[in-house]
Amino acid sequence: MTTQRLFIGGEWVEPDRGHYEIVDPAAERLVGLAPEASREQVYAAAEAARDAFPAWSRTPPEERARILDAAADIVQRNAREYADLARSESGATAAVARGMQVAVAAARFRRYARGALEPVEQPLPPQINAAGPFGRAGVIGALAVRRPVGVVTCITSYNNPWANPAGKVAPALAMGNTVVVKPAPQDPLSVYRMAEALAEAGVPPGVVNVVTGSGSDVGEAAVDSPHVDMVSFTGSTAVGQRIGEVCGRALKRQLMELGGKGAALVFDDADLDAATAAIGTTFSFYSGQICTAPTRVIVQRAVHDRLVGKLAAYLARLRIGDPAEPDTVVGPVISAAHRDRVESYVELGRAEGARLVAGGERPAFERGFYCAPTLFADCTSGMRIVREEIFGPVVVVVPFDTEEEGVALANDSEYGLLDYVWSGDVARAFRVAGQLRSGGVGVNTVGRNMEAPFGGFRKSGVGRDVGSYALHAYSETQALVWPG
Repeated sequence: MTTQRLFIGGEWVEPDRGHYEIVDPAAERLVGLAPEASREQVYAAAEAARDAFPAWSRTPPEERARILDAAADIVQRNAREYADLARSESGATAAVARGMQVAVAAARFRRYARGALEPVEQPLPPQINAAGPFGRAGVIGALAVRRPVGVVTCITSYNNPWANPAGKVAPALAMGNTVVVKPAPQDPLSVYRMAEALAEAGVPPGVVNVVTGSGSDVGEAAVDSPHVDMVSFTGSTAVGQRIGEVCGRALKRQLMELGGKGAALVFDDADLDAATAAIGTTFSFYSGQICTAPTRVIVQRAVHDRLVGKLAAYLARLRIGDPAEPDTVVGPVISAAHRDRVESYVELGRAEGARLVAGGERPAFERGFYCAPTLFADCTSGMRIVREEIFGPVVVVVPFDTEEEGVALANDSEYGLLDYVWSGDVARAFRVAGQLRSGGVGVNTVGRNMEAPFGGFRKSGVGRDVGSYALHAYSETQALVWPG
């Protein structure tokens, strides 16, 4: 069992406020003890990042690339150990912890090692100026140059304790920023292992700092510290709004990856087997604890009953159980409190008049925070289970008749992160995709292109990252002009 210390200024520091327990969501056993930082220690971490910024921002891109590549090597070398820890503290299945958490983290460090070498200058067309109050006639050249923002607070989500932090830290470091990482309280131990890997790779003291706490005060300090220039947050819309208010008062830069209620728009000419497998990822991938899940199925009435039947059959084949077992598909949710929240939505769906097709009962395990994959049909757009993010293995189905009605139902949401369209008519699918108010649309797929911009409309977020877009997100643009 690990008793973890804070990582501040390149040193492992005893927490001022002791430790709190990290519990395995499957076995309900103690995984380790995470440190409770004081507000003063969070401020010290931000100050350490501020002190390290001038030297790190001037480090040659080739050196930053070398360090990020080395970090990827270390993560890959320790992949088995890291995946076991991620599974134990997050409840992810072994396959997800190995392939979608640790492996993706290594890939992101590798990607932004290349990103550190991407050009930061963009030449602009010269401008011919007539003589006037600002000088003689002449040609003025111009260059737009991306510069690091400064100190970035990275507040990461519990649903992926490797890939999500790596997706923030790696591009921020590649651009020459320094970081204070505040992991989710439920599963922070993996992020400390990431800090160890970065330190071993050669990241100088103060460039990466990690602070944790079981309550909201550590995150609040990491946001309001006067040494912080930018906040990158992944989590709920409600928390994101509170962070945005603090950032707004100080005019700090923001990157917000918030909630989602993805619409899966299925037309009557769709490949229903493909649509079923894709929508079924809400049940199977990390027990629906993912903001991009196609949780809100809007299906054309002619194929409504067939799709509901296929989804019910898909759900019935899923093995629920110990995430350490290789054939387990559905593991637990992150905590008892979150299990209770998901179950309260299932009861709400019943009360609202939705038809419970499958699931709805707690799996009969002696230990673990398990939720049964659940499918509701006969839903309407006004139901709370249709409108609110449940963040669990619950799918709701709403019928529609015309294309216009389907688009209107999909857009009838305060969220707009990722939507999906299934149709055998590709021209129609792309036409419909262009009308959806979301940051991304999957056409006949739930797959991702990891160079495509990621982010949301409306209450699903502010800004875009992934690929080169992340490098832009963690930079400021400076204009240089000169006489030709």
